[in-house]
Amino acid sequence: MADLPPVRVQPHRPFAFVGMDYGGPFIVKESRRRGAKTNKAYLALFVCLSVKAVHLEVVSDLSTEAFLAAFDRFTARRGIPVEIRSDCGTNYVGAARQLKSLFNKAKTRDTLMSRIPCQWYFNPPAAPHFGGIWEAAIKSVKTHLRKIIGDQIMTMEELTTLIIRIEGILNSRPLTSVSSDPNDLCALTPGHFLVGQPLMAIPELDLTDVKINRLTRWQLIKQAQQCFWKRWTNEYLQTLQGRQKWLRQDANLNVGDLVVVKSPGRPLMSWQLGRVIEVHPGTDGVVRVVTLKTAEGTLKRPVVQVVKLPVS
Repeated sequence: MADLPPVRVQPHRPFAFVGMDYGGPFIVKESRRRGAKTNKAYLALFVCLSVKAVHLEVVSDLSTEAFLAAFDRFTARRGIPVEIRSDCGTNYVGAARQLKSLFNKAKTRDTLMSRIPCQWYFNPPAAPHFGGIWEAAIKSVKTHLRKIIGDQIMTMEELTTLIIRIEGILNSRPLTSVSSDPNDLCALTPGHFLVGQPLMAIPELDLTDVKINRLTRWQLIKQAQQCFWKRWTNEYLQTLQGRQKWLRQDANLNVGDLVVVKSPGRPLMSWQLGRVIEVHPGTDGVVRVVTLKTAEGTLKRPVVQVVKLPVS
């Protein structure tokens, strides 16, 4: 496997080097009134190649003008990037023909490059592995988004609100430990690079088990966000806890390691972090139970319920 590109491992300001992808379509309605006309909406994702921060925009259609409007909103809040990387459109799932015509025409590319004062690189057709970082990000968003929305049809305003709240969840994920200090329970997140501190959510009532017909429209959005949080956090922690059974033995947890504790009942954007203060190996020398120091106190957990944050 080749080395990562230099932009992935060198320090840059957030969103100086950007990967972009599209997702959708999602069905939206013009207003809340009964019988309102429905249209399609799409999701434009911008991911920072340096710090893995995510920016989401809702796009009304697949025209060049709609994309440029979304890009203007992105640059107004994140700054003009130095480089943009994207696919040509042939490998997109859903609306592949329209997306191909958007990015694969020479005239469209010339329009984008003349409008946007930065370098634009297009991956070869049928090569999604060239943009694995943004393909993984758009997959994690749209897969769970479709499941939590279900048959509900939102307005453009409601969908935009939900998408931005999901953006906050993605940017709150822990990436690695801030320091090796055993008393430091903080983890570095994309939010540190965007606002200088971890992103937090306003405390809210748990609406995940409330029936839909008892919720207002805005409570429905909160319920969708809470369901996304539960689904996505479980998937994200599993990706950090990959195991290759019978192929090689994973390294044991050691004293001082910073871990994320699997806690399904945690509030939105609240990750339970802990430091390993004691390990309990079995007769074969394999550590299966650890004692953790957390902000709430000392816990003893099996290693399958904790996830070690990568340190490199």
